[in-house]
Amino acid sequence: MTVGIEDVFGPQVPLTGGEGKSATFALASAAYRDNPVEEITKANSEWHETTVKDGQKWAGKLFRPNLGEAYSRAVIERMLSPGRAPLIQSFGTEPQVVVDHCLAAYRLRRDRDKRLSAVMVVCGLLFLPGLLVWLLVFRLRTGIDKSTNKKASALATALLVAVGLVAVIFLVRMPLGGFWGWYARACVVAPVLGWYWAKRICDRSTKDLRARWNGLLAGSSVGAQVPEAVPSSPSEARAEQLRQSLAKLNREQQSNSVFYAGPKGILGMGTRWGSWQLAEDLTPADPSREINPFRSWDIIRAIHDRLRMLERNTINTGGFPKATVKHWIVTPVGENAKGVARTEQSADVEAFQHKAHSIQEICNKQQFGSGDRHYLGVQWTLWDGQLIITMMITVTVLHETLRIEVTGHALGPVNPLFMGKPEDPTKQVQKSFKPWETRTVKLPLVPTNEVVRLAVRAPLSWYPPLLNWLGGTISLPEPFGLRHVWADKPWRHRFMADDAMRAATPVLRVVHSAAIRVLEDNGVDTEKFGNRSAFLSTAVQDPSPRKADLYDA
Repeated sequence: MTVGIEDVFGPQVPLTGGEGKSATFALASAAYRDNPVEEITKANSEWHETTVKDGQKWAGKLFRPNLGEAYSRAVIERMLSPGRAPLIQSFGTEPQVVVDHCLAAYRLRRDRDKRLSAVMVVCGLLFLPGLLVWLLVFRLRTGIDKSTNKKASALATALLVAVGLVAVIFLVRMPLGGFWGWYARACVVAPVLGWYWAKRICDRSTKDLRARWNGLLAGSSVGAQVPEAVPSSPSEARAEQLRQSLAKLNREQQSNSVFYAGPKGILGMGTRWGSWQLAEDLTPADPSREINPFRSWDIIRAIHDRLRMLERNTINTGGFPKATVKHWIVTPVGENAKGVARTEQSADVEAFQHKAHSIQEICNKQQFGSGDRHYLGVQWTLWDGQLIITMMITVTVLHETLRIEVTGHALGPVNPLFMGKPEDPTKQVQKSFKPWETRTVKLPLVPTNEVVRLAVRAPLSWYPPLLNWLGGTISLPEPFGLRHVWADKPWRHRFMADDAMRAATPVLRVVHSAAIRVLEDNGVDTEKFGNRSAFLSTAVQDPSPRKADLYDA
């Protein structure tokens, strides 16, 4: 890692659970998890796949990371490394909160690894022959225990017991004398004492990590220790670099530029599930007079003003919550594009934001052929951030035809993998005197193999690339954004699907009424527009989600 995060952590920043935090905290909780790393593949969707890169086969599982270790490392490197590729906005979540918790989890594990490294030096490195023998035994035991066969599992346990008996006999009937005899005895005993010491350290660390994991999903206050926002001295180059990376992350999250990836829809907003188009000729209401000149921006501005009043109701029934109405510049990218390009600063862009004059120019002129396009979006973040509904409106004028297109996009809840709370390890065993009945037995929170894995990895944790080479890591899907790559479809959730489809009708009517009002003010005959609007208003009464971006051609 290039940002040196282990030396620049500052005070705790308390975070409280609240509306819109559910998806954020679910994604953040993955940094504290101790599940097998392979479980991340359960969160794969139709369009985005996270893969697990294997390490060296001879290293086995001794250096294999768990889910929390691999996830936090991958997210930190992808989102904070200098010169990183552009990110996709995470609508409905706060990416810095997720990154903060990844940094906090990394720091907690680094503190644990420092203590485990001291144990490895005192009880392992000084008695290296014994350590190597015990590691070989555990490596053989792990290899045998991979099988689901009960006989293989019993054989693995028998191997460990047999080696223990041989060690006891070796201690009693030591063939060597003098210093080397006592050193040989220490080589047998010291790694075992080191394991017991390491187990206590691992137990405390695991309980802390699991408490944070559970606290985030429960919505309680969980403080993430984050780097200092402002370095305490000019010499702290790493802290300054990290501060700049976090600032860039926040600026990019606020960007008004998005990317359309064909059948994948707008990255970060989800696929297009519905589309309604109103297209009619522009003819003067009075044949003796010409139409007053107007531009697409005039219609868009009127629609923008009307959409901002969507939360107002004539009947006191709750209605829409406050929506976010925003102008978007949409850039087309390939369906299988592995990255996107963003401009942070130029004549038309400032801090990843297209300036007002650039937005107007694109809206009025770039309606045909290559180039970016302008869309007006109204977006709701619902279900504590688990559902993102976005309605996109674009207006084009080609020759004498005005087209107003309204499309619906929906991003579903975070994958259930991120919603699972920690569970104490247990197993079912037969009762001694009633073999036809079973009982639940609690297992150690940190099993023997896990203690050995953590202790062996600890001395190498100062150089993550070596650990990644030995044990493997996860490869994040590109173009990467925290929210959309691990989102499910909303259509399996009845109420989420209802919310997405119910938003279409009022938005469509507001858009059409605002546009027709502008046309009337500029001397356009709106009879055909009104008839077409009434037809669409009837059709949208019974919308059904479909893959509107998949054309059968």
